[in-house]
Amino acid sequence: MVKELAKKDETKAKRVEKTHETLSGIPLKTVYTPEDIKDLDYQSQLNDPGQFPYTRGIHENMYRGKVWTMRQFAGFGGPEETNARFKYLLAQGQTGLSTAFDLPTLMGYDSDNPKADGEVGVCGVAIDSLEDIEVLYKDLPLDKVSTSMTINGPAVIILAMFLANAKKRGFDWKNLNGTLQNDIFKEYIAQKTYLVPPRPALKLIQDMMVFCTNNVPRWNTISVSGYHIREAGATAVQELAFTLADGFAYVDAGVEAGLKIDDFVPRLSFFFNAHIDFFEEIAKYRAARRIWAKRMRDHYGAKDERSLKLRFHTQTAGCSLTAPQPENNIIRTAIEALAGVLGGTQSLHTNSMDEVLGLPTEKAAHIALRTQQIIAYETGVTNVADPLAGSYYVEWLTDELERGANEYFKKIEEVGGVIAGIEKGFFMKEIADSAYKFEQKMQAGERVFVGLTGLKEEAPGPKIEILKIGGEYQERQVKRLEDLRSRRDNAKVAKCIDELKTAMRDGSNTFPLLMEAVEAYATLGEICDAMREVWGAYRETAVL
Repeated sequence: MVKELAKKDETKAKRVEKTHETLSGIPLKTVYTPEDIKDLDYQSQLNDPGQFPYTRGIHENMYRGKVWTMRQFAGFGGPEETNARFKYLLAQGQTGLSTAFDLPTLMGYDSDNPKADGEVGVCGVAIDSLEDIEVLYKDLPLDKVSTSMTINGPAVIILAMFLANAKKRGFDWKNLNGTLQNDIFKEYIAQKTYLVPPRPALKLIQDMMVFCTNNVPRWNTISVSGYHIREAGATAVQELAFTLADGFAYVDAGVEAGLKIDDFVPRLSFFFNAHIDFFEEIAKYRAARRIWAKRMRDHYGAKDERSLKLRFHTQTAGCSLTAPQPENNIIRTAIEALAGVLGGTQSLHTNSMDEVLGLPTEKAAHIALRTQQIIAYETGVTNVADPLAGSYYVEWLTDELERGANEYFKKIEEVGGVIAGIEKGFFMKEIADSAYKFEQKMQAGERVFVGLTGLKEEAPGPKIEILKIGGEYQERQVKRLEDLRSRRDNAKVAKCIDELKTAMRDGSNTFPLLMEAVEAYATLGEICDAMREVWGAYRETAVL
């Protein structure tokens, strides 16, 4: 029976038309030789790991000294449930926390807002006030565990709550280590969980960068995120170019806010996708480091090597997962995670096999974490820094991705920069066009995803457990909000909100006033409403 199935699958596979290009459409030759990299200069384009331009990695010994930080994205229901998941994952060997927030929180609405109905706790944890943050991180060693928070529009408010909680628990802010995603540009470009127009949104980020540079020196203030750009349909070249262009724009913003390059750039990090085209992804990470190092040194005049070293987190591609034959997603995730590791990532999240169907179950998250640990401790890939260096194909592809990114930098400059590109719809159109072309290839059978567009099974496979979120979390959050508003000093809250509005209007630094507001237990929704009142809600330009 097994032989018959294997023969049947082999016959189906032979019918598939082979494509001789990368997932992003870069044409490929049959074989690569020294001729393809004849102009490669080792010293200026590669060099040893830990040496400029860091193509081969930012550390001399890479994972020999310390393996990457292992994070599993966690967040569902209320803060109690997510706190329990955090503790479970840490007990299983996870080395960093990664927090997912629900859609109302991402959009700046409290759980009792009519717009939040049915979405509370569904795609992440619901956070309405400092009280929720206190429960979310209860009993966790915030000064010893790196904490990542994936939120953008209201990111500065969540960070203010995190810092207020840390202060209440007696932690020195100088010892806190973590990352706030806080990349509002990619929200306008791809994910769409924004609050206000780009320019005032950037002012909030500038205020936070100044505050954290002076008070929370180990905190990564922005994780410049290509992940969502790729998930929206971008190619690897577009992900690389648009992400780095966003990063350069944040550097410009920091300088405009009065910060010195080497005082804040070392606290900028990046977040890339690990898609299924193994070598293209590895080349993308290598090209990213080289482009960043050259730009920071040659254009911005950075002197501190920490400013030159692009540090990044990697997450395996959610858009590569399939609902049919979901167990296959374990294999996809392992291959994508290995690409991230061979590409030199500093931190890694492996998607669970069931994420295409819902939030990860505990079992699925456990398998995903074990995938990282098997790569780290069993495969031997951590023994040598950048073992793929010198591959004719990898080096040629790295150069090709760098060349493509540089072409996009010129186009972005021609449209007037990142914010102008957002306002004119440039990025959205580029991504939409790429997504459409890729879908056409899939529909034509030129691209095969096993179980989805090829090698399908007539009988459905065994059902897997799916985590379902009920309405009880919304009821509890609403009740908690009612109780909070009855206990807090509402006059103090109103005063804090008014002072914050004044700062928004006159251009003062808003972050200290955000701290005062959250410490008075103003809710996330109340603060976001104040922002929308002063600056207006953003409506994007339609792109056809």
